[in-house]
Amino acid sequence: MNLYPNLRRGILLSVLYVVVLLCNASTSTSTSYSSSEAITIKPRHLSLLKSALQRPSGEQSDLWKPMTDQGWSPCIDIEDPLSALPDKTKGYIQVFLDGGLNQQRMGICDAVAVAKILNATLVIPFLEINPVWQDSSSFVDIFDVDHFIDALKDDVRVVKELPEDYSWSTREYYAAAVRETRVKTAPVHASAQWYIENVSPLLHSYGIAAISPFSHRLSFDHLPGEIQRLRCKVNFQALRFVPHITSLGDALVSRLRNPLWRSEKDRKSVDHLGDMTNPNSRHEPGKFAVLHLRFDKDMAAHSACDFGGGKAEKLALAKYRQMIWQGRVLNSQFTDEELRSQGRCPLTPEEMGLLLAAFGFDNNTRLYLASHKVYGGEARISALRQVFPRMEDKRSLASSEERARIKGKASLLAALDYYVSMHSDVFISASPGNMHNALVGHRTFENLKTIRPNMALIGQLFLNKSITWVDFQQALGEGHVNRQGQIRLRKPKQSIYTYPAPDCMCHV
Repeated sequence: MNLYPNLRRGILLSVLYVVVLLCNASTSTSTSYSSSEAITIKPRHLSLLKSALQRPSGEQSDLWKPMTDQGWSPCIDIEDPLSALPDKTKGYIQVFLDGGLNQQRMGICDAVAVAKILNATLVIPFLEINPVWQDSSSFVDIFDVDHFIDALKDDVRVVKELPEDYSWSTREYYAAAVRETRVKTAPVHASAQWYIENVSPLLHSYGIAAISPFSHRLSFDHLPGEIQRLRCKVNFQALRFVPHITSLGDALVSRLRNPLWRSEKDRKSVDHLGDMTNPNSRHEPGKFAVLHLRFDKDMAAHSACDFGGGKAEKLALAKYRQMIWQGRVLNSQFTDEELRSQGRCPLTPEEMGLLLAAFGFDNNTRLYLASHKVYGGEARISALRQVFPRMEDKRSLASSEERARIKGKASLLAALDYYVSMHSDVFISASPGNMHNALVGHRTFENLKTIRPNMALIGQLFLNKSITWVDFQQALGEGHVNRQGQIRLRKPKQSIYTYPAPDCMCHV
């Protein structure tokens, strides 16, 4: 039984959604289409693609330059005597988090903040099984739990599990019936005062409170500075991936920076713990960029955009969209041209290749593709691979033995991509989303070059079928001068995890 009680309609829709996904997965081919769809993918921007393939070698000299000092630096460890950890806790807080890795990551940060607000002890959050990817990875499977507890020891009490007296407080317990210790009415972006008024009494009466649902249940505004800084401390310092993820990530980064690694070692016998650790075998480290590409069937269908697969693809996506969302997709009311001109269409692999080429990345660029399943598979990616023949991903860089511990684990695969992305010289994402937002915020905090595509401008440029390569390059360059990692101050209602300044960064 699901922990979160839903209305009958919501339950039926959720079950239908999972059934459709499972059926689609079981019948899909290597191109992520069912055999009956018979969809052919052709380049949508053939003239621009030809120009990109003919572009001269030699990148713009400033492409790989690190960000200059912008006058802002992290400041999350400001000592405040008033925020010292009290001698006694008021009880235990449990949270149950759904969503993917990065949504759960934000929920963990918020859970620590709520525990601080209530002077409660936080139990390591429970991560729900994602109904789409069916990943059962727990907190300790993804994050270094001992480091997490130690990093926060002066701020919040954190325990791995409840003491024996509260061992009854489990997910199954709350799924079975209505329980007095469960908080299920927390509004989206609730204030600190709401938690004080509604959760503190439960802690006083029972010594424990389980908050579910909890995603997006803490406001980004009107909170004390110490709470905001604590959220950033959790996100940027306390949440560290487990060692086998970081060690594999380090190996992938090393291989991306060393273009000769394949010729120096037989890929099948590479040991990622010792790969490239011999200083005598190292060459001058190279640069690499990461492209985060989310282009799955859900996103393609929900966008209601045309992606060049012809009538067959349009029909397949429309059928899927109706089956899953039953007409409740706002974008369906607009034409493809209207959606693109508003920047509401995710960029395809082909379009991302053209974008990067226009920015000045040449065909020798080491490009890492951070992605899960791409709708259309290799057929959809082929144009991008033509423009960037040295593109790599997890499968090309790591052996099957190295990937054994993360195979089929969507959260661990995403964690590996996140880690590699944080160590890249340049990061760019094909569309906004939780992964994009998390990495933009983290890289801003570290002052790393991060290109944020101007979706509306790009959509309008791709609608102009007669645009020349020179004009395309110029328009993109001018439209992205201030979208390459420059500090943007958070505005009301915006996420502190995407915009860490000024709450968690000080103007020097």
